[in-house]
Amino acid sequence: MKQLVFLTLLLLFLGCQSQTKDSYVYNPPPELADDLQTGTLTEVGLDSVPIIKAVNKIGAGRFGEIHSLLLYKEGKLVLEEYFPGHIYQWDGPRHHGKLVNWDRDMSHSIMSDTKSITSVCIGVAVDKGFIADVDQSIFDYLPEHQHLARDGKEHLTIEHLLTMTPGLEWEEWNAPYSSLENPIIGIWYSEMDPVSHILSGNLVRAPGSGFAYYGGSQILLGEILKNATGMPIDEFSQQYLWEPLNIENANWSVRFENGVIESAGGLKLKPRDMLKVGITYLDEGVWNGEQIVSSAWVAKSRIPYKSNTGIKVPGETSRKQGYSYSWWINPLEHQGEQIEAYHAGGWGGQKIIVIPPLKTVIVFTGGNYTGRVPQFRIVEKYLLPAIDEH
Repeated sequence: MKQLVFLTLLLLFLGCQSQTKDSYVYNPPPELADDLQTGTLTEVGLDSVPIIKAVNKIGAGRFGEIHSLLLYKEGKLVLEEYFPGHIYQWDGPRHHGKLVNWDRDMSHSIMSDTKSITSVCIGVAVDKGFIADVDQSIFDYLPEHQHLARDGKEHLTIEHLLTMTPGLEWEEWNAPYSSLENPIIGIWYSEMDPVSHILSGNLVRAPGSGFAYYGGSQILLGEILKNATGMPIDEFSQQYLWEPLNIENANWSVRFENGVIESAGGLKLKPRDMLKVGITYLDEGVWNGEQIVSSAWVAKSRIPYKSNTGIKVPGETSRKQGYSYSWWINPLEHQGEQIEAYHAGGWGGQKIIVIPPLKTVIVFTGGNYTGRVPQFRIVEKYLLPAIDEH
């Protein structure tokens, strides 16, 4: 009798396993009142088999924590999936807070994708004439910090900040983000205001001559934007970016004690709204027929700045990358060839990936803050093979 009960329970268990394993059933994204057109994988010529494999593996936790995956091709959002995961919490284990079931209505900390949004805002400010030229000195727009324009720093330009080539000593990849030794974390514990703290760093190389990853550059850009336009970046982006893109509830959620907005990594957006930014760049700065940012600005974001090539990003599983105007440049493998791609990239696996030759944008959010970030492996192994351009 005991053996019969055991066998019955075992069969039930195996039956449940067979139902949950590889159980994903594709459903096209719904069309909402957000100006995104939706469609099916078949309508844009995508093979569902590798895509279904990818979603099943993500759902099974094979790639750590991935919270969302969206795929847009040829004018339509054709894949939109969300997964369980943790809300970001700096002082939590592995920087994980509460476990939630992510969905399209939930805003996500997009981390350093914020830098790319800040760059969009600077581009718009240049287009509108608030900023005359990216070759201007940063001190033209920092009136309260003129005393720091010395020891070679007077040569720092807006373009140096956009490309992370100001030549300051700061380098945030040399220490974990849980450490006060990390210079982007150290700003919060400084006795100086954020702008003074960032510019207090020693100049260790000629501006424009070498790349060093440090979000202080984009924090300075946020203050430059405020002083150039008379609007802090949250108000400026609301008027010139979010409203034209029909984006609601964008949240510049992180501010320093003196009110300076953390414009390097403090923005929260919904994944569909991240996608809209990527589509705007895919379409040469145009959204729904309106030129949001100039095509020239987009073009500068797609080509590595001077010597900003061969950069190995910690935790990434992709090849070395380039960097320009606060976007990463990383060609991808497709059908035995390298094709153009560039992206906004944020800690933990936040990605807005633009692939112009395939008329494709891919968005990820995630919570792999202390492990490998596998998004490009998923793209090259599963998503791009679904696209047959021959």
